[in-house]
Amino acid sequence: MPAPSQAPRIQTTVVGSYPVPDWLVAAPSEQALMDATRVVIGTQEQAGIDVVCDGELYRFDINHPETNGMIEYFVRPMDGITQRFSFDDLIAYRSKSGMKFRTRPPGTVVGPIGHGSLDLPLACARAKALARHRFKFTVTGPHMLAKTLIDKHYGDVKAVAHALGDALAEQVKHLDADVVQVDEANLPGHAEEWEWAASSINRVLDAAKAAGAVPAVHLCFGNYGGQTIQKGTWGQLVNYLNALHADHVVLECAHRPPNELEALRDLRPEIGLGLGVVDIKATDVESADAVARAIERAEKLLGAGRVRYIHPDCGFWMLKRTIADAKMRALKQGRDLFEGIAA
Repeated sequence: MPAPSQAPRIQTTVVGSYPVPDWLVAAPSEQALMDATRVVIGTQEQAGIDVVCDGELYRFDINHPETNGMIEYFVRPMDGITQRFSFDDLIAYRSKSGMKFRTRPPGTVVGPIGHGSLDLPLACARAKALARHRFKFTVTGPHMLAKTLIDKHYGDVKAVAHALGDALAEQVKHLDADVVQVDEANLPGHAEEWEWAASSINRVLDAAKAAGAVPAVHLCFGNYGGQTIQKGTWGQLVNYLNALHADHVVLECAHRPPNELEALRDLRPEIGLGLGVVDIKATDVESADAVARAIERAEKLLGAGRVRYIHPDCGFWMLKRTIADAKMRALKQGRDLFEGIAA
């Protein structure tokens, strides 16, 4: 283990979502949402998380609490997208290989896409005001959003993704956050789409940088009901990762085969590595020693100082709060053990 240091080199963070408090679902209101956000951020700070998030409660929708608004929140307010579609559209949509996790589309593109009434800056400002630690704001990426929509205007999913990227960039350039993380949960299963996925997401990442935020990208192989829903490997995505205009990537590693880390040797050194060290698909809580050993293995393989962040593999939304909270404490304890920081 490294010699003790005064300040942690590796930062602890979360990927985004947190279990929606039962009392918010039971009695939702604007005040209840703010109270829940305060609790979620405070819980992370008490656990020792360095870069906190609002648990993605800013997207909370009483009609879709189980999906945490990852898609609908972004596309439904946008210009050029309607929630109407034909029965034939619905049947065709369900037959798409990449949409097996959904039964209905979030919308149909019928005209030029614009940000409409979407208001990410307000959601970000409200949450950041409650945080004492560095604050991360998460946004679903244009590749993921484009793949879920029915397109009757552009005639090309690539064009849809770039239009969405432009609309999101207009919002992101007004965000007041320390870190802006863009989530692309569909790409790992469709690595062949990496070139247009990278060019569309880079528009959002460039906007985050222009706003003074640290741009980051999260990728995983699925976390729908605690299940992996996509096949693929990190080795197939190295070209995509190296094309990103990101400060760091936030990757699922704890639930993946250990030898997959070898592919990350080819990651550009300017891009920091965020290492998933706790498995959100398992309910047992990792020990501090297990977290420290995961960091040690990664740095032995990839080089000392290569890991900049540790975090869970994905969001905590499908776990019980007690388990999520314990896993967050393990992140801090394991990092401190690895770096030799006294409790």
